[in-house]
Amino acid sequence: MNTALFFGSFNPFHLGHLGLGEYLVQNKLFDEVWYIVSPCNPLKNQVELINENLRLEMLIGAIKHNPQLKASDIEFTMPIPSYTIDTLKVISNEFPDNKFTLLIGSDNALVFDKWKNYNELLANYNIVVYPRTNYDFNEVSAIYPQMKLLNTPVYDISSTQIREFIKQQKDITNMVHPFINQFIIENNLYQ
Repeated sequence: MNTALFFGSFNPFHLGHLGLGEYLVQNKLFDEVWYIVSPCNPLKNQVELINENLRLEMLIGAIKHNPQLKASDIEFTMPIPSYTIDTLKVISNEFPDNKFTLLIGSDNALVFDKWKNYNELLANYNIVVYPRTNYDFNEVSAIYPQMKLLNTPVYDISSTQIREFIKQQKDITNMVHPFINQFIIENNLYQ
């Protein structure tokens, strides 16, 4: 099984995350995309981070229509903060028949040297980069020629923008799955 691993806070999961996963499986670039919900990203500000179980529940509700997209809580039982290299080792041991590829945004690729054991990641895993607005992949490929750029649509949505819209009481229905929009309203999240 050729599996892309998409790590993230998913705070909240949005149509960009969903669209990218669907694009990758529909175009047969991967058999599956696993979304790994990170309870605590060591490179991100945790102030606005809601409970990981709520983030997982929203993710599950948004992808349940597509069996090739999976939600994973594997990092919920691992030491915090979550380090990708540690999670990859656990997943690789648990699923030895899968071929795993790390999927990261071009924004993350430019700070890849800040990741724990990043050289080990480069040496042992395929890494593909999806384009993000205002991030130049040429900069990434100059530093990490082994990373490959995905030729995918650019999904110009961010969780940060969604949280800001919610605080400003702006409409987010074109940014998140209907299940997530309803979940945010019912649980009074990101106010």
